[in-house]
Amino acid sequence: MRKALAGLTTRGRSFVAAGTTAIVCAFVLGERDLLRAGVLVLVLPLLSTMAVSRTRYRLACARRLEPARLPVGHEARMDLRLENVSRLPSGLLMVEDRVPHSLGGRARFVLDRIEPQGSRQLSYRVRSEVRGRYRVGPLTVRLADPFGMVELVRSFSLTDTLTVTPRVVALPQERPGGAWAGGGDSIARAVAAAGEDDVAPREYRHGDDLRRVHWRSTARRGELMVRREEQHWQSSGTLFLDTRRMAYWGEGPSSSFEQAVSIAASIGVQLGRSGMGLRFVTDQGEALPRMSGAGGGTAGGGSGSGGFEGPLLEALAMARMSKTRSLTAGLAALRGAGGTGANGTGRDGDGLVVAVLGVLSAEEARTVASARRGNGTSIAVIVDAAPPRNAGEPDGGDRPEGQARLLRAAGWRVIVVRSAAELAGAWASSGDPSSRGDRDLARGAS
Repeated sequence: MRKALAGLTTRGRSFVAAGTTAIVCAFVLGERDLLRAGVLVLVLPLLSTMAVSRTRYRLACARRLEPARLPVGHEARMDLRLENVSRLPSGLLMVEDRVPHSLGGRARFVLDRIEPQGSRQLSYRVRSEVRGRYRVGPLTVRLADPFGMVELVRSFSLTDTLTVTPRVVALPQERPGGAWAGGGDSIARAVAAAGEDDVAPREYRHGDDLRRVHWRSTARRGELMVRREEQHWQSSGTLFLDTRRMAYWGEGPSSSFEQAVSIAASIGVQLGRSGMGLRFVTDQGEALPRMSGAGGGTAGGGSGSGGFEGPLLEALAMARMSKTRSLTAGLAALRGAGGTGANGTGRDGDGLVVAVLGVLSAEEARTVASARRGNGTSIAVIVDAAPPRNAGEPDGGDRPEGQARLLRAAGWRVIVVRSAAELAGAWASSGDPSSRGDRDLARGAS
């Protein structure tokens, strides 16, 4: 009853105040008619409170969010099923689902009544222009009397999580030159080592099919040898994203940092779908270990779901600008790709490296340039959103043009773009090693 009295609406509180005042005045003035009117006005919200507080019906809620992950600017659909599992019909219900302001605000519905064992289907759409992870729900139900005197709120505990990922730009299907590199047992390497008729056999292991026994090698080695079943060239690479606040300009969805996140997502998705094993590194260190692109799992044979694309988009959905001022930790993790591959052969450091960078100082550009190792392809995508340089202002190396020259001198291929929309045309040019110079890689497709 106390909880119900706390749920009095403005109308209910006004009736209680008016009735109480009328009763007091009736005693002071000795007016019986005023006393009757005051009692009537006071009793009405109290009776409504008793009626609502004694409500015995029970409600059940089921919800489904489809899809649970979507790019910015797209819509998701929320379906709600509200069921009356009691033997009594419900009264007037005001249903409200808690939705973050970035997704459009709260969703509200009014239901006249739900019959015993009956149900109602509710649905609405959410849309966000800001990436991130959002909690949708829980659903709250407001019970009200027919006169609008009392409202009681009942809340369900079930919620959903919506992940809004960065916008992905479609890129050309061709890989940049030099992308096929890394650890693995290639057929070409095995043939060169053992000959076309003797394809790199290995020792017999318990459980191997005897039909795979390679008799020529068995006779030569004096022990059972079997043919390898899976011999393939593993393509590997590293995606690097500079998240330092000092390297970007602007705020909100149109800021240069958001463009960099979208660029990293576009490149990672394109390379991952082509089957390349990738890992994700930021200026703070390794964010995602190496995973296969098309399948589920890591390069070392672990299991997973969705390959590299899903975890990358999840990580980029929550990416925030860091207060780090140095690239040291990130470049150390980038150099850590070198050495022995996942299966014990090859060098991952000779694979493809794609670095998405903000504005660098001349010293930072030299540090990034020196991070290139081995013979693999290294591509730097510089997001140029700095204010335009005044006419006649000397280029001290801290402008994108100066940074590009320093990186190209160290063997990097450089793309300079202002937004993710310019990436597609510039990415196609990055696959041609002869396309050097500011005229074809700078400014993307402008």
